[in-house]
Amino acid sequence: MRIGIVADTHIPGVARELPPQVAWAFEGVDLILHTGDIFVTSCLDWLEGIAPVLAVEWIGSAQFDGDPRVAGMRVLSLDGHSIGMIHDLMMPGMWDEVWPGTIAARYPPGDSLSASLSKVFGSVVDIVAFGHTHRALVEEHQGILFVNPGSPTLPRQVRQLGTVAILDLTPEGRKARIVDLSGLGPASGSR
Repeated sequence: MRIGIVADTHIPGVARELPPQVAWAFEGVDLILHTGDIFVTSCLDWLEGIAPVLAVEWIGSAQFDGDPRVAGMRVLSLDGHSIGMIHDLMMPGMWDEVWPGTIAARYPPGDSLSASLSKVFGSVVDIVAFGHTHRALVEEHQGILFVNPGSPTLPRQVRQLGTVAILDLTPEGRKARIVDLSGLGPASGSR
């Protein structure tokens, strides 16, 4: 199963809709996960033109009340993997935002990431998809794969083409990669 992951789209604050490079990056995906800061349902509708969408958003986001695509937090079972989805990943034992390198540098030595994440998600997960920081990240710690796709529209809080992620799942394994949208397009030959 191939999954596209996107976060921090901030539509319509930064643009009317997502850039076409997102559709090119997600060509052929089976599912799209949006890990928050969506702002409007039309963003999810646009993504749903590519593949089915599941999303998380801050609790109390009234504009998504009743939208079955959106929850405050999710745990998905796909191809033998348990994926925890949340917008702002705040783990017990580490009170910093999760940026590239912070888990290795600041998570308490000897503590179980699985136990901490079970407190967040209410069950054991082996993959965590999150957003909020606008910084792309793919890291594995204690057997758990962490994926933050960054932002396609506002990476590092700068209005420009950014990043999304692709997660490939099989019952035997999982692999994630970050896709730099600035490298996609008709001129580059990538599609």
